[in-house]
Amino acid sequence: MPIRRPRKPVAHLEVTAFINVIVVLVPFLLSTAVFSRLAVLELSLPAKNAPGVEQLKVNDLKLEIVIRPDALEVGDRIGGLIQRVGNTPTGYDLVALSALMQQIKAKFPETRAASVLAQPNTSYDVLVQVMDAVREAKPANAGPKTPNIELFPDISIGDAPISAPKK
Repeated sequence: MPIRRPRKPVAHLEVTAFINVIVVLVPFLLSTAVFSRLAVLELSLPAKNAPGVEQLKVNDLKLEIVIRPDALEVGDRIGGLIQRVGNTPTGYDLVALSALMQQIKAKFPETRAASVLAQPNTSYDVLVQVMDAVREAKPANAGPKTPNIELFPDISIGDAPISAPKK
């Protein structure tokens, strides 16, 4: 004799509540996500055993840009101060710095390295703006699609020497 089993109703999965949660959660997560552009700038730190003054060539430019609170000092490690670029009422004069970098690059076209020396209280934004002005520049009378010219792309950063207090 065959065994008769009672039929159980098929259980239905109730996903309406789950779908409602997902509908609310997805836009919330998308609206709170942070989308940022990440730019990387390669830097080289000065070596511990850098060549001394006696090993440097006379025509070899060791460009240094020192960020002071009142000005930007552009100089050669051996030759001393080349020019002091004073601040404008709005801050550092990056246009004058860029023009000076173009003049120096015209005199020393083979040089690719420069050092940017900043004091401990220098803001990150100022440091990046100075590095950008040293690294590349817009050519004079350039259109919007004209590419930037390369000045000193190999940038090293370091601490600025302590200046003598003004009397």
